[in-house]
Amino acid sequence: MPASGLRRHDLFMSTDISGMIECRPGARIWGLDDEDSVWEVGIDLYLLNQGNAYDGLACLFGVRNSYGFRPLAEDRGFPDDASDGLREEFAGYGGSPDVYGTTWLTWAELNATDWQETNISGTRTRASAAGIDTAWGRVWSVMRTLSEVHGAENVRLVAWFH
Repeated sequence: MPASGLRRHDLFMSTDISGMIECRPGARIWGLDDEDSVWEVGIDLYLLNQGNAYDGLACLFGVRNSYGFRPLAEDRGFPDDASDGLREEFAGYGGSPDVYGTTWLTWAELNATDWQETNISGTRTRASAAGIDTAWGRVWSVMRTLSEVHGAENVRLVAWFH
């Protein structure tokens, strides 16, 4: 049985992350109930080259969590209201049968995160694993900028693992 936070496939192969940042531009202008308040693709994570440092994946998503972090967004699944562009990208990876740990996280949640919270051993902070001064900083910068235009609840990162 793998250690807590690890899945069997984590023990035998590397883990890569894929995903996209989405925003909902119409929501701030017309409200969430308007038919034009739909999610739109913002940018592919690949273009931000955030890497796949396992401490960050553990801290954020609970993937390869031998570090003992309390994940921010673990296994929430693929959003029902995902944009067409995100659906196409996800399908290109084989969708649910070929990926795992699919989840999402809004800028509002990230902005409210206690980045000084530590892992279970008290040796690593969230900031050291996935904070603004890590490779994740580029992702957070894009999400922060989009949230200034569209609102924090209207910007999210959708991610999956393979």
